[in-house]
Amino acid sequence: MLDAATTALLRAILDEVCESLSPYDTGARTYVASKILEAAIRGETTPDRLKQIGREALSERPTMWRWA
Repeated sequence: MLDAATTALLRAILDEVCESLSPYDTGARTYVASKILEAAIRGETTPDRLKQIGREALSERPTMWRWA
């Protein structure tokens, strides 16, 4: 269980990383959130590192359609 301060930090990072997404793109936001949360649980606590992990997740997120 994460403390309130860590939870607030993760939410702020998620919002920042996903600010360019449509509010209807909940799948991508959920994927990014899971990657950030996994990193925090593993011990990543610096905001810069968590943002980097979030951005990487955003760029690699699965999509329904891929154009070749």
